[in-house]
Amino acid sequence: MEKGIFAGLKVLDCASFIAAPAAATVLSDFGADVIKIEPPGAGDPYRNLPNLPGYPTSEHNFAWLLEARNKKSLALDLSKPEAQAVLYRLVEQADVFITNMPPPVRGRLGISYDHLAHLNDRLIYASFTGYGEKGEEANKPGFDSNAYWARSGLMDLVRADTHTTPARSVAGMGDHPCAMALYSAIVTALYQREKTGKGSHVASNLMANGVWAASVLAQAKLCGAKFGERRPRERALNAVANHYQCKDGRWLILSLLSEEKQWPTLAKCLGREDLINDPRFATKPDRHARSVELIKIFDEIFATKDLAEWRRILDGSGLVFGIVGILDDIPNDKQMLDNEVLVPFENDTMLTINSPIWIDGTKKVQPRKPPGVGEHSDEILRGAGYDEAAIQQLRAKGAVG
Repeated sequence: MEKGIFAGLKVLDCASFIAAPAAATVLSDFGADVIKIEPPGAGDPYRNLPNLPGYPTSEHNFAWLLEARNKKSLALDLSKPEAQAVLYRLVEQADVFITNMPPPVRGRLGISYDHLAHLNDRLIYASFTGYGEKGEEANKPGFDSNAYWARSGLMDLVRADTHTTPARSVAGMGDHPCAMALYSAIVTALYQREKTGKGSHVASNLMANGVWAASVLAQAKLCGAKFGERRPRERALNAVANHYQCKDGRWLILSLLSEEKQWPTLAKCLGREDLINDPRFATKPDRHARSVELIKIFDEIFATKDLAEWRRILDGSGLVFGIVGILDDIPNDKQMLDNEVLVPFENDTMLTINSPIWIDGTKKVQPRKPPGVGEHSDEILRGAGYDEAAIQQLRAKGAVG
């Protein structure tokens, strides 16, 4: 079995929901030994996400399959001193501790940086919050829908035009980019530890990642730029950087930045070579000045063929375009399969989504199905030096599940 770059790295995932646990998942993809610490009984509340109203119905816990793959589960009731003592013993042997619990909760459960740092001076303590760890909102809970998507301006910016309502996010769309930020902070700290021998406190948060995602326009605002109205698609300022609906209802998007060079090619692909020298659209300024008129022409043309046919016509032309994908496309997307964006679980044909980084010369571990609540409690406790009598005593006190 492939061991991975991080083989032997011990990670404690004492977090819930998506961003912070997903950072641990990426570490596990590269071979880290990740212990998921969750409450006895129901476990991490994130296990219940697919049961909430509005989520897809499935016989599989798709959310947990994605975020908890490769991990082992230790069920600890950290409100009990005996469970905290178990955690502290594990921290002494760990390389990375990850949490996204609100700061007051960390204090109550004995898992703040100050509680743990003195136990292991090589420990990387990775903290994830909604709004950062300073200021009046430091203790404020946040989800990607509000702290990442809404607070950053993204929710307002991506609406179709100024008259439509702000656009809703989808589950995890901010959390997963945030996970990569926290992962990068951990890996940077591990590199620093290689040079200094010392661990450190690293942090990221939803709000900061959201503004980073919106940073081109946010920086424009910081520079005092003047903004125009957000125009609807039909009145876009550039017809060759716009999206169009095909005959079958599917959409594609043109992204022609080398417009002067690519305009003749586009006209030929569309079967409208007459547009090349049409005086209305002969130059780039002409096309931009008459973008609304040109969009109407393109709308009529793209409506004559299905998306698959347009893909055949446009592929290989040198034109930059993309399809507006739908979820139904993903399971059979050959490009995703060829590039291991989608990979099967170990001993199964079910696919899962790979973490989006690859390193030449090493393979990731093949994803393993996630654990049940406390599935590995006894194994982990034995590895930490507890004998059977001590394990039973911890269970009797309700500290371990």
